[in-house]
Order: sequence, then structure tokens, then C-alpha cells
Amino acid sequence: MPRPIARVLTLLELLQSGGIRTAAELADRLDVDERTVRRYVDHLVDLDVPVESVRGRHGGYRLANGYRMPPLMLSDDEALAVLLGLVAARRAGLTTAMGAASETAAAKIRRVLPERLSRRLDAVSGSLTFTAPPGEAVAPESTVLLALTDAVRHHRPIVIRYTAADGRHSERRLHPYGVVAHSGKWYLTASDLTADDDRTFRLDRITDVRTLPGSFEPPAGLDPAQRVLTGLATAPYRHEVTLRIRATVEEIHIRLPAGVAIVEEAPPSGGGESVAGRWSRVDLRVDRLDWLPAVLASLDRPFVIERPDELRCLVEAFAARLSDWGRDGSERDSDR
Repeated sequence: MPRPIARVLTLLELLQSGGIRTAAELADRLDVDERTVRRYVDHLVDLDVPVESVRGRHGGYRLANGYRMPPLMLSDDEALAVLLGLVAARRAGLTTAMGAASETAAAKIRRVLPERLSRRLDAVSGSLTFTAPPGEAVAPESTVLLALTDAVRHHRPIVIRYTAADGRHSERRLHPYGVVAHSGKWYLTASDLTADDDRTFRLDRITDVRTLPGSFEPPAGLDPAQRVLTGLATAPYRHEVTLRIRATVEEIHIRLPAGVAIVEEAPPSGGGESVAGRWSRVDLRVDRLDWLPAVLASLDRPFVIERPDELRCLVEAFAARLSDWGRDGSERDSDR
């Protein structure tokens, strides 16, 4: 395929991804100058592809709403990738509330596949096992997700209607920073101008999104995923737990992920302390304590419980049960 034609098709693919693309961005992606981008856009218009030119500070090019490309031709590997992606997204809770859309999309692909490939894909999907994410997967409304991600991408302020966990309804004016999928749920991290603070919101609790005029500049070095994980780990819960564990941050996060615990490694004491001998401070906020003794035991590292006293009692009871179970097992073996 001649290189200019390939670039024109690449331009069309970029525009199909949605939103407004600036001439500078397109030129960088296509490795051409902006004048050549304008020429490629003219080629698409000549082919009756409705490319719109948007003026202004955030101007550029976009496809007209409602435009649909002719049916796509997929190779065997591409069909496999699409179907596995749909299955994995559905199992992990990464689809929207319009979950039937993923089912119908997969069915349409399967209907046009050669029988040989269809049988192979059935074998793959029937042999796969997906571990369930912690907690129940909760999908957002597609209209909410699309509106939020568009506002995040173009740095537009928004107003949302939100229902808190306790059932209270409110209207919030936000500067949205990012949308994050975590453990089967979707979250929005944003600056809440109503409360003058950074907040995390569940997408399935947002019932309406309205984009406001203007734009904003997000903080430099922003990491939406880390903000969401920190927000989840510091949310108010029934119990506040503080531990010291002789392990590294990485070792502790294997059992206590970042969305559950905040872990800070203590600085070396100056006495030639090895990495393996360092202690880390762990802070958690949880509704229940009964699962923590088993997790602490699975770390197989020395630990100190600073608070609460109730957790100490639970750990002692758990240790006693393990001792009894071990002793009972040896006694049964000796009776044989």
C-alpha cells in the first residue's frame, strides 16, 4: 500500500477513536507536518467521510456524530483478540451497565467467522478460567462513562448528581482528573469545588453529568490511579488499624494491596540494618477485623499491633485455634 494512503487510513482510525484531535497531535502521530495533515483531511472529505474542523483554543478535527464505517474485516488473530477482550472485560466487571452490548457484539463476530475458527475460539473460551474480582462487579451507565471520560480528556469542568453510600443526594461541581477501574468497580477522581477538596466518586452512583463552559489545568504529575487507591485506603471505616511489620512495601502489598492499606517503609536505623530486617508502618481502615489475623499469618513476618486492642485478641484467638488444630491432627495420627 503506498505510504500516503496508509497514512490517510491511519488518520481515519485516529479520528474514529473519538473526541477532537489537534492538527499538531495528528501531525506528530502521522510523522508529517500540519500542512500535510490538512491535505489528508481533504482526501477523507473527498471520500465522503464527514470530517469536521473545530475552531478555538481546543480546536482541531473530529468525525461528525453518527458516522459509521463499513463492516470491518478481521484476521484470525484480530478476531481472537476482540472476543477474548470482550469475555475478559465482562468477567472483570469492566463493561458498562449496557452489558448486553458486549454479548451482541461477540455474537455478531461469531456469526461471520469461518466454522474452523469458530470451533477454535469455542475451545479457547471454554478452557479459560477467570478469578473473580474482590467484591461484586458494578458497572456504570455508558452515558455517564462517556461524558466523564470526554470531560477528563478535554479538561472540562462538570456538574454531577451523586448518591452517597448512605443514600444522601447531592449536586457537585468538579474538575475531573481521571476514571479508574478497580476490583470490579469504576471510580472518578476529581477536585470537588463544592467541598474545596479532592474526592473519589463511584460511577454507578452518578446519575447525571453536565459539562460546563471553560477548562481547567490538572495538577502536574497527576496519577489518577494512585489517587483512587489512596482515597480507598483512607476512607472512613469502623476500625482504624496501625501495624508495624518487618517486611518491605512490596512484600506487604502482596497480601494488603494499595487500595486496602497505606504502607511506608521506615528509614534505616543506622546500625547496619539489612533490607530484610527493616520495618514498615501499615495503616488500614476496615469495617471488619476478623480477616486480618489470617492475612498477617500468611505474611510470615514479625509484626507489632499498635491499634486496636481488639485485633490483638483476634490474633491470639487465631493462633490458639491453629495450635489446637495442629495438636489434634498429630494426636489423630498417633491413634492410627
